[in-house]
Amino acid sequence: MIRFEKVSVTYDSAAEPTVRDVELTVPEGELVLLVGPSGVGKSTLLGTVSGLVPHFTGGTLRGRVTVAGRDTRTHKPRELADLVGTVGQDPLAHFVTDTVEDELAYGMESLGLAPAVMRRRVEETLDLLALAELRDRPIATLSGGQQQRVAIGSVLTPHPKVLVLDEPTSALDPAAAEDVLSVLQRLVHDLGTTVVLAEHRLERVVQYADQVILLPARGVPPVMGTPADIMKISPVHPPVVALGHLAGWTPLPLSVRDARRMAAPLRTELSRRASDHRHPPTAAVPESPGTTAPNPTTATPDRHPPTPSAPHEGTRTAPATRTDAAGGGDSPAAGRPRPHRPAGDAEARTTGPAPRHTPRHTAAHRTLAALFRRPPATPTLLTSVTATASALGVRRGRVEALRHVDLAVRPGETIALMGRNGAGKSTLLNTLVGMIEPTAGSVTVGGRTPHRTPPRELIREVGLVPQEPRDLLYANTVAAECAAADEDAGAAPGSCRALVWELLPGVADDTHPRDLSEGQRLALALAIVLTGRPPLLLLDEPTRGLDYAAKARLVTVLRARAAEGHAIVLATHDVELAAELAHRVVILAGGEVVADGPTAEVVVSSPAFAPQVAKVLAPQHWLTVSQVREALS
Repeated sequence: MIRFEKVSVTYDSAAEPTVRDVELTVPEGELVLLVGPSGVGKSTLLGTVSGLVPHFTGGTLRGRVTVAGRDTRTHKPRELADLVGTVGQDPLAHFVTDTVEDELAYGMESLGLAPAVMRRRVEETLDLLALAELRDRPIATLSGGQQQRVAIGSVLTPHPKVLVLDEPTSALDPAAAEDVLSVLQRLVHDLGTTVVLAEHRLERVVQYADQVILLPARGVPPVMGTPADIMKISPVHPPVVALGHLAGWTPLPLSVRDARRMAAPLRTELSRRASDHRHPPTAAVPESPGTTAPNPTTATPDRHPPTPSAPHEGTRTAPATRTDAAGGGDSPAAGRPRPHRPAGDAEARTTGPAPRHTPRHTAAHRTLAALFRRPPATPTLLTSVTATASALGVRRGRVEALRHVDLAVRPGETIALMGRNGAGKSTLLNTLVGMIEPTAGSVTVGGRTPHRTPPRELIREVGLVPQEPRDLLYANTVAAECAAADEDAGAAPGSCRALVWELLPGVADDTHPRDLSEGQRLALALAIVLTGRPPLLLLDEPTRGLDYAAKARLVTVLRARAAEGHAIVLATHDVELAAELAHRVVILAGGEVVADGPTAEVVVSSPAFAPQVAKVLAPQHWLTVSQVREALS
């Protein structure tokens, strides 16, 4: 179906080819996964299939790419539209109409399909991708994940023979990602559609792939093989494969189910080692000036520990029905008295028997937290808050985006906001940064009301890295962006560039931001915001486009900031990031907080938001491969 013959692509400003000597064939009716580190040319290779490279992007293409016999050198993208459907990393760049239903119909209108056919296919696609409730909504009012589903739907309706997708699940919540991937698998199996997709969150997709193409480095020819063979040699692989490497499992597991079948000896060994640490070392606790970190409670891990008499301080749950549905959602100066906490917060309640659905901070949890020297999930001795929301409500047009949200963010604390697409995560971040005015309740950041504070004053208190990093980038080179960031923040020259080097090693100063990959642009935007050293850092989907190595560098940088006392709130669908980084997880649903508590307690009990390691090693509360590695060492 797709044939690459000695394909190399060199962009006009580049000294070396981005991709070189690609020689391979993609068979008809297969789902082929393209993997590799950030910036190695995955998007470029996908662009050669649709004709966007070089007809739209410029540059020089050597060799030949044919799709069902059509040469993409001589056929422009519009001449391939009936054959190839493409969704890029940025859904907003894809849209040409204003509403969801019009966007789904546009491609078919361009191909001249009959109205009756168009109507039937629009209805089918609305149902397939759970978009029926959004059919009349303006696209501009949708969340990033909802927009991504609309973009995918708009290329499904014309029924192309080839689908080319660049990070199709990057903005989707776990359940929506599974829905999209099951639709793609159905197209491959039932209709013989050929799907080629690039994805960094391999834990979501590798088990669905028939073949994997590995681009190991920029300009290095790719390797193609079965998922099992490629994962043995790939520098990027999902946590379940990393766990398999660590445990020495053969063959390497590609799914949680495969790993669980092999994991019984590992669970036994981890349980034995955890029970040997009955007197673990003191764990680090994020502190405010003048506070002292407590020693963790020493206890013997138990599979069924005694029920505590009251909820663990800092853990908050919704009523039982909402917790079940969820699967389980500022800064006064240091030393000031702690402000009154809103109703519903754990400290404001009278002590009593634990509610039936309250997550329990067990002795085993405390022992494991201390063993891995992870900060306790909710710091409890901090005397100041960086940001608060009290009975917060936000209405956007006909949509009630947030309802009765109570949240307190303390210095040194990292909070992950999770929930399905459209749950209100981005709205909450935008309200904290003053871009949206509350319709009910109140918000404070650094003791100020964000939407009433002049931006030049507010940026000293809070910084936001949005879902679309290009919103923060306006200069022609990386060096110019960094120089402007240093000047705006009053930082020493070179401060921003040092952060860029830490996050993006090897990126040249004269690189234009538009020539960076999506993940590289995100890292540049993060460096720009971090240069200002705001006490509160807000991140909206911070791992879109990042490979596992880049994500590890991001975690290192953010942990260092949290250790310095910066508060971090990140909205993410990346459950592995939340497991690695967050002290607390807040789950939102329908604009309401339905769970708020220590990361291990919230995510392990949730089929949707549990990381792979937690699913493999359940009922033990291990979250990451690094935790397991440290325990085994």
